[in-house]
Amino acid sequence: MQREQISVFDIFKIGIGPSSSHTLGPWRAAQQFTASLKEQNLLGEVEQIKILLYGSLAKTGIGHGTDVAILLGLTGADPVTFDVSSIDSTIESIKKNHSLVLAGEQPITFNYDDDLVFLFFESLPFHPNAVTFQAFLKTGKAISETYYSIGGGFVIKEGEDGKEREQVDLPFPIEKAADLLHWCLTTGLKVSEVVLENELAWRTETATRTGILQHFNVMKDCIYRGCHTSGFLPGGLNVARRAVALNKRLIGNGVYTNYESWVTAIRAGGNGFNYTLDWVSCFALAVNEENASFGRVVTAPTNGAAGVIPAVLQYFITFCDGFAEEKITQFIACASEIGSIFKKGATISAAMGGCQAEIGVSSAMAAAALTECLGGSQRQVLMAAEIAMEHHLGLTCDPIGGLVQIPCIERNTMGAIKAITASQLALQSNPDKAKVSLDAVVNTMWETALDMNSKYKETSDGGLATNIPISLPEC
Repeated sequence: MQREQISVFDIFKIGIGPSSSHTLGPWRAAQQFTASLKEQNLLGEVEQIKILLYGSLAKTGIGHGTDVAILLGLTGADPVTFDVSSIDSTIESIKKNHSLVLAGEQPITFNYDDDLVFLFFESLPFHPNAVTFQAFLKTGKAISETYYSIGGGFVIKEGEDGKEREQVDLPFPIEKAADLLHWCLTTGLKVSEVVLENELAWRTETATRTGILQHFNVMKDCIYRGCHTSGFLPGGLNVARRAVALNKRLIGNGVYTNYESWVTAIRAGGNGFNYTLDWVSCFALAVNEENASFGRVVTAPTNGAAGVIPAVLQYFITFCDGFAEEKITQFIACASEIGSIFKKGATISAAMGGCQAEIGVSSAMAAAALTECLGGSQRQVLMAAEIAMEHHLGLTCDPIGGLVQIPCIERNTMGAIKAITASQLALQSNPDKAKVSLDAVVNTMWETALDMNSKYKETSDGGLATNIPISLPEC
């Protein structure tokens, strides 16, 4: 049986907020559909496109920017490079002119109200996040393809299993945490070192390290930008950005024009418990406020949980003197393997598993990475990941108004703090005496996901989403 092979750059992806499963995934699906039309030499024959959104993509699609992402993807825009300041004007132009240029090549008529259909009460059996693209051709024929956004920006086309890409010969194949521990103890390698060895099957070490640092640069830019941007988040909830005010209270009236001088000033403020705790929260708030504003972020492993790992990594850089390329690479590489284990053994999709699959997984990833970078053993690394997830089990996904704002943004601060706590507990414990293994908690998370009522799985049909009175503007 072909096993899923996951690279560090599958777990960490550069994209645009607010959601990896509802924004980045559908965006990629739209790109894949236009690529499919090109491969079939049909792009020039297309006269009309219809998009059908099912299940969770329909119910919370507007709040998560699914409509925006799909239209941008159909035009050929790429989430890694597209100018986020042009999103509103691009979408407005499509709506106003009733047209778009498919894949940047084929002009077609497109009516937003008629050609984008939200099927709120229909779901497809494979996954709650489903989208069908229908292309109507000049010949009178139609082409239909369905895609599933399964979390973390991963997309599967109907009829495929997501493992179609060419298999590589990994020196250390890993399906479960037990496999990872086996290779670590057999070779003496750290978790991050095992990851970097496996990455050589895809690309050179230099390319991997360069790519990891590119992702880190997006993270740090996102933190810095979020801490220096004021205003209200889009969507109609009138949520004010808080990171900028917290940043000012903590750092004073000084003006710091770049990330490096800003971090130096934070360090100079001390390392007391409350001070450190406030900064970790500030870092996480900054990222997820950027995410909620259609900013450029790194899925870690999802957009809704994009603030946890950057916040803990920034904590390590700022308060543990971890500002070195080698340490940053080590942190991200180690974190990626934990995320990979959860994806293989459970899910990283809130539509499948609730928020435990997003904040819980990101907290486990961050806890493991921090533990390794602080000198923990391989067993302590896995123990930290287990502790972090154990205390997120059952966490529901209930975004108010279908927006990735309440309670999503604050949950990132909680996930980051829990990760640091889990790391400290693991570092002060004997992992040989641990009662719960990481594999056991992965299995438990998946069983909990299967038992969880669908209204707590990113549908906004339960929890806070139905108990907080709101009045959003008409779509």
